[in-house]
Amino acid sequence: MSATAETVRQVEEATGKYKYGFITDIEVDKAPIGLSEDTIRFISAKKEEPEWMLEWRLKAYRNWLKMEEPDWAMLEHPPIDYQDIYYYAAPKQTDQLSRLMKLIRNCFAPMKN
Repeated sequence: MSATAETVRQVEEATGKYKYGFITDIEVDKAPIGLSEDTIRFISAKKEEPEWMLEWRLKAYRNWLKMEEPDWAMLEHPPIDYQDIYYYAAPKQTDQLSRLMKLIRNCFAPMKN
């Protein structure tokens, strides 16, 4: 099931049938659900980031793990389940999409100057 179809199903469960008719059903490349050092490495590799950026992100993640959620706002809400979130999702690259992106870049390139 594509991410779009999954989202539509979840919205229908929560609110009833989606009535506006706009759906973009595209294939999505996504990281496994949840946040871990492996997820961060996966995302960094997908983005082709340099090693220093990966190390910086891993250091930030390790610091985040030690933090406690602030309560200064005096809000009452259920705890956030950080392991029930997709932290990376992007359209799968296809030849057609690559050609379209190149066409768009070429179209707007003269405007850079």
